[in-house]
Amino acid sequence: MEPEKRSRVKVHSLLSVVSSKPIEPGKTLKLSSLDHAMGLHSVHVVFYYESNPFDEGPHSSDMDNLRIALSGLLNEYPKITGRLTRSVDGNWEVKCNDAGMRIVRAEVSATIDEFLRSADAVEERDLTVWEDMPEDPNIWSPFRIQINNFRCGGLAIGLSCSHMHADLTSATLFFKSWTEFHRGQPLIHHPIFHLPATDCRSLQNNHTESTELYAAKSSVESKPVKMGMATLRFPDSSIKKYLSRIHSNSANATPFDLLVALFWSSIARLKKPTKGIKHSLSFGVDLRKHSNKSVPFGYFGNASSFSSLSLDAQELLGSDGIGNVSKHVHRHMAGLDLFDTRKEERAKFAPPFRMYGPELTCINMEHMIDPEGRSMMFDTMFKEGEKPVHVSYHLGNVEGEGLILIMPSPEEGLGRIVRVMLPEELIDKLLKDEVILDLQPTLLLTGRR
Repeated sequence: MEPEKRSRVKVHSLLSVVSSKPIEPGKTLKLSSLDHAMGLHSVHVVFYYESNPFDEGPHSSDMDNLRIALSGLLNEYPKITGRLTRSVDGNWEVKCNDAGMRIVRAEVSATIDEFLRSADAVEERDLTVWEDMPEDPNIWSPFRIQINNFRCGGLAIGLSCSHMHADLTSATLFFKSWTEFHRGQPLIHHPIFHLPATDCRSLQNNHTESTELYAAKSSVESKPVKMGMATLRFPDSSIKKYLSRIHSNSANATPFDLLVALFWSSIARLKKPTKGIKHSLSFGVDLRKHSNKSVPFGYFGNASSFSSLSLDAQELLGSDGIGNVSKHVHRHMAGLDLFDTRKEERAKFAPPFRMYGPELTCINMEHMIDPEGRSMMFDTMFKEGEKPVHVSYHLGNVEGEGLILIMPSPEEGLGRIVRVMLPEELIDKLLKDEVILDLQPTLLLTGRR
């Protein structure tokens, strides 16, 4: 039996940060039906920096420098400093108060390079707080930040929150706003907590396909399976080369289309599919940049819609290969109609269920590329020019067939990062897949040197 690995991350203290201005009495923020649906999941983001951006010399306190800017920023984010409570209709809402958010401090007995090269996804979890919401969350802090000091002087900042409060985009934009506030820059995306009535329809899950998919998810009980994770960074040159290779079959394919096709077909091949059996992939698409009816980018909450694409084994693994699957994915994504004009009723919302599963689920984060082609998650600089060397995303309580997360790379261009979570017995096989390795990815956080 393999001995249990000891984590190099040691937590040593806990404190709170409150907003610098008092919250107006009686202020509440209601959670939407989509927020409620995400209640079983949590969001975790880790930003790695080569040096401590809050250390400004021997006579300064890094925690004081951290808290001053964060305290000022929290004035803009009452949803973060508040606490969950039940409204009169039985739904969750945030009672805005001055309870603040928790800050955890930890030491890591490794350099950042060593950690990214040798840690596995289980150890990386220790860089953020994982805590289930208690039955009575009135005094529970749904947002937490963990400050991890590395042996090299580097820093990893882990942000955790309940998925009911915020999605991956909201968490990232909050962090980006923190870096802007710290540098004394105006916020690019001020948070919006209440959408105009004309936009509320975009978040109510009334689109027929989405509604049917949500209903199907809520009725399936997936068996807990031990999951493994890996992160692969694909260079711009490899993506361009492969898109050129499949151009004759899929002329309009994007990096997202290509990588979905690549991983979906590889995972299907590992499962030894039976002829005639349909394979389904669920897509999570952010509404903030979808078409000209998009939700404002600063919307703070959940703003995703889910859809499903099914292909049989012959289509997934046929002679036309990745190009054919890319074409199917592109048509599906281009044909999505995610909006509905019906308004949400304020009846008691249904209980939450697993949105990430039970079928294989793919989340598209390409909307985080700004108009200049930069990756917003890597444009998070506490000091000008000092970008994070890596950004990791985790989603809690993922079960079933697994999760594929496709996001921008720090490299400008078509480079992408793929974070994949699968049943453990499939991860090692996937990382040896010749088609994937042909794109020359860099492996991160797999526990392999």
